[in-house]
Amino acid sequence: MEYLIGIVLAFGVVVFAALVGLDRERAFYPTVLMIISSYYILFAVMGASSKTLAIEIAIASLFSLVAVIGFTRNLWLVAAALASHGVFDLIHHRFISNPGVPDWWPGFCLAFDIVAGGWFAILLRRRHAIS
Repeated sequence: MEYLIGIVLAFGVVVFAALVGLDRERAFYPTVLMIISSYYILFAVMGASSKTLAIEIAIASLFSLVAVIGFTRNLWLVAAALASHGVFDLIHHRFISNPGVPDWWPGFCLAFDIVAGGWFAILLRRRHAIS
């Protein structure tokens, strides 16, 4: 069920952003990436150790750095990082013990990230084809 909710919510977000014009701004998807990557920090604050918090901050910082580099240089990096964060959600628990992460989160976030990253890649491809 978490996968379905992630897919539906992601489509809701990207369609709404397109309808109101938020996605016309270059910063929209890099900002989405930075927000998505910060949730594990929240989960670490809720239920984990200081060590886990430091690890989650470091990983979120890497995704944020990619968002900034993608924003300033090449938005394809942002699309790839969004999808990559979905893969990260799938394997996160194998490398980082963060008891604050809800059981349903990895599937939900995987679905959301893949849809958002894929949608953004489609937008970038269309924009490139038009220009």
